[in-house]
Amino acid sequence: MSDATPDTASSKTIGQSSKLLVDVGPAAIFMITYNVAKRLAEDQAIYWATGIFMLATAAAVVYAVITQKRFPPMLAVTFVIVTLFGGMTIYLQDPIFIFIKPTIINLIFCFAILFSFALGFNVWKRLFGSIYSMPEHAWVMLGIRWALFFAFLALLNEVMWRHIVDADLPETMRWFAGLELTEGFWVNFRFFGTFPLFFLFVLANVPMTLKYAKAADEDGDSEAEQQDA
Repeated sequence: MSDATPDTASSKTIGQSSKLLVDVGPAAIFMITYNVAKRLAEDQAIYWATGIFMLATAAAVVYAVITQKRFPPMLAVTFVIVTLFGGMTIYLQDPIFIFIKPTIINLIFCFAILFSFALGFNVWKRLFGSIYSMPEHAWVMLGIRWALFFAFLALLNEVMWRHIVDADLPETMRWFAGLELTEGFWVNFRFFGTFPLFFLFVLANVPMTLKYAKAADEDGDSEAEQQDA
């Protein structure tokens, strides 16, 4: 029988929901704002969405710090990049800066993981080691997988934004002559494409995580038994 009371379970559910809102909310607001603004001010939709996105990301960071008592590092990095590139997008009236924002963010995450290995520690373990325990080599494997995944997302974004046909982009930026995408497709993919890819990638890593987390627990139990003997 679970020791959790209904109030405790309810509080935990609300807490997880609020964390999800903080992580996903700004991207959803960006998409919604763009689609609404596209009907009202077609040529300015990307700039309206970018401005609201900047405010939503800042609000998410403040909300996490004040109400959840946590400072989400990945969201903080996103906030800095969104503010910088979003500001340039609006000031210069050039959407290319918001287009390349996902590329920059994903490459930062990728290089942060790989660079941490060069410094002798695993930043991925530092971020998530408090959630579950695994052997060191398993953390390395998981970190490398995530680094490669972030690199894939960066490359995917580069392919996509370079082939937006209804944005004022130089023809020399395009890589594939037959590929044509719309600005609206790129915006909506940030939510309906990227988050499902994250979900599928997490699911793909569940078997390895469960395998090594279980092995770590067993090792811990064995060491405890030896110490008690």
